[in-house]
Amino acid sequence: MPFDHNDHYHDLLLRQLPPGSRTALDVGCGTGRFARRLAALGLEVDAIDPSAEVITAARARSVPTGGARPPRFRQGDVTTAELPAGHYDYISCLASIHHVPFETVTALRAALAPGGTLVILGCHPEHSRLDWAWSLAAVPVNAAARLVVAALERLRSARREPTPAPVAPPAVPLAEIRREAAVLLPGASIRRLLFWRYLLVFRNDG
Repeated sequence: MPFDHNDHYHDLLLRQLPPGSRTALDVGCGTGRFARRLAALGLEVDAIDPSAEVITAARARSVPTGGARPPRFRQGDVTTAELPAGHYDYISCLASIHHVPFETVTALRAALAPGGTLVILGCHPEHSRLDWAWSLAAVPVNAAARLVVAALERLRSARREPTPAPVAPPAVPLAEIRREAAVLLPGASIRRLLFWRYLLVFRNDG
């Protein structure tokens, strides 16, 4: 289906950019849509994904435009990658943190520059009554959004990029994510979103 839940939240994630940001890291970048949006804003972007297939696709779709440098894509596992300490003004993880142990956020926190921001658009399973209530609320909105996007794309004769990235169902409930984040990312904010997502924002103010 043409409606992409992660793409829907791109603008929300971009609003978390610290003023004057120059460097960014996109974790689990897939075919690079969000990384390219960051690069278009003039940031120097590193983008990492464990899938060789999607990295090849990301490089093929990323060409210099408007004087902006395309992201630097590399295949790699963020849990073992050597990230430069205190380097990035902005680190993003779009629907990727549930593919790795949540404590991986400690390495991402260490890679943040002073004043930098870590943003996680995370996935979580339905576990509580509140989860199921939000899930039920999302179903009609999701269906309507898919129909609208599909109709618009038919009018434009547009085709969406295929996304062959490996996917895995989330397993950690949102309540547990909140508990772990309170320890590993003190001061982080977490808000529940529609479409089975949450937004975690951690600012390196220490």
